[in-house]
Amino acid sequence: MDHLKAITIKFLASLALLYMILGMLYGMSFGNVFLITLTLGVVSYLIGDLFILRRTNNSIATAADFGLSLFVIWIMSMALTTGDNLFMMSLIAAVGITIFEYFFHKLMATEVMGNDETDKDFSPRTMQYQTEAAEELNDLDGDDRDSEKRQ
Repeated sequence: MDHLKAITIKFLASLALLYMILGMLYGMSFGNVFLITLTLGVVSYLIGDLFILRRTNNSIATAADFGLSLFVIWIMSMALTTGDNLFMMSLIAAVGITIFEYFFHKLMATEVMGNDETDKDFSPRTMQYQTEAAEELNDLDGDDRDSEKRQ
């Protein structure tokens, strides 16, 4: 599955989901839902799917997509519509998109990126720490001349 097919699946599923939530539930016009879906689809595919998902795991990419979806839907609804309680509407739509994104990331990891590990629990850049051991410079068992100088 190439990127064009993946972004088409993402766009159509997001359009259907957002139209059910924003259009049917909250009465937003289809044109506004289409613009929000188009913007959200392109931005979340580039940032969430190609950038974050490649470097982290599905859980982190899904959480990042939730924040991104909430922000984009809320800002665009404020710009395109005049209504009350736009944040709650955006929150419900973002939760719906996030549930879809969780399963879409699994599809992306296996089909587009070629990974079979969709829920890896490690970061690709794992830091390896070592313990440093050294001898003390001052002998504390002998006479303590430093404490006599301080007094």
